[in-house]
Amino acid sequence: METVCIKTPLGIASIIGDENGISVISVADDGEISTTIPAVLQQAVIELNDYFEGKRTVFDFVLNPQGTEFQQKVWKGLLEIPFGKTCSYMELSKKLGDVKAIRAVASANGKNPLWIVVPCHRVIGTDGSLTGYAGGLWRKKWLLEHENPTTQQSLF
Repeated sequence: METVCIKTPLGIASIIGDENGISVISVADDGEISTTIPAVLQQAVIELNDYFEGKRTVFDFVLNPQGTEFQQKVWKGLLEIPFGKTCSYMELSKKLGDVKAIRAVASANGKNPLWIVVPCHRVIGTDGSLTGYAGGLWRKKWLLEHENPTTQQSLF
């Protein structure tokens, strides 16, 4: 496994992967920025930088997250939430076929190893509230605003 750490507007992102794909992307408040980028991680670095610059709405690099079968199912469901949109935990549970699994879905969402790319930040409370986010609610708010900026309408 190779690792690279890059600076983002939300902290230092750590990207871990190999020739089979990217398995972890996480963020921390601080850390050491890498001086070199391993070849197997270059596409992920380019695409994440493009995302933060507002040039990318989907990611094309290969994902290889490790988790249970249920977690994998939930993470695939997260990938279906369009850029700039949100859905509730309840809606996600219904889409996955079991409205009663809402807590299990929320738990799997919280264990998502691929920050931003598997968009767990797009899942909100049924009442529209920003609910738990492993990276901190301020990051979730920033990401949602980044993906769906409100534009000031002209009064004239």
